[in-house]
Amino acid sequence: MAIIIRSLIMFIVLFGVVKILGKKQIKNLTLYDYILSITIGSITADSVISLDTPLYDGVLALVVFGGIGYFISLLSYYNHNISEVMDGEPVILFSNNNFNYENLEKCKLNVAKVLEGCRLKGCFDINELDCVLLEPSGGISVLLKSNYQPTTNNDLKSSIKKKSSKQTLNYLVIVDGILNEEELRKAQKNKKWLNKFLHDKQLKIANIALLTIDCNSKITLFSK
Repeated sequence: MAIIIRSLIMFIVLFGVVKILGKKQIKNLTLYDYILSITIGSITADSVISLDTPLYDGVLALVVFGGIGYFISLLSYYNHNISEVMDGEPVILFSNNNFNYENLEKCKLNVAKVLEGCRLKGCFDINELDCVLLEPSGGISVLLKSNYQPTTNNDLKSSIKKKSSKQTLNYLVIVDGILNEEELRKAQKNKKWLNKFLHDKQLKIANIALLTIDCNSKITLFSK
């Protein structure tokens, strides 16, 4: 019975704290939000299960951490410098038709993960990309080149030629210096062809960040 009562009380307190902190605690958490959420969750669990700990201490700790989170959120809202420190800034992963390997290393990401994020955003062809950003929340934002962006009503009214949105499937033959023979086969190529191609380019597989071949045999190559 004691656990039931403590659970109900902590649920009410936790609900109030989360309402005060805002919906950002539920979706798109930054590193700071993530740490705060884990701490609050741990305090709540310990207060419910640990019957030896006074419930008052758990409620007080929850309110204190909630207050800290709310106070920092206010400071971040009114001071951009504090917001940069607590939440971070977007990081450029791809621009000017090339990957930013320095930023990829800092973010502990590889080319394969960036491509996965792009596919989740609906972009399957790297040649359509203008810029890729890693947001403070950990999500990837994609900006397509102008001629691949969807046509708007204003474009139609202005009689501008409809922009192409047709996408072709790219076979990821080499990613981060690793050959995928299955993708090479799907692209209707073999290792003999690949070796000749790399020999002509004076490149080795280990020195290639990304090599793709689309359905029209168009090759896209990024070296490290």
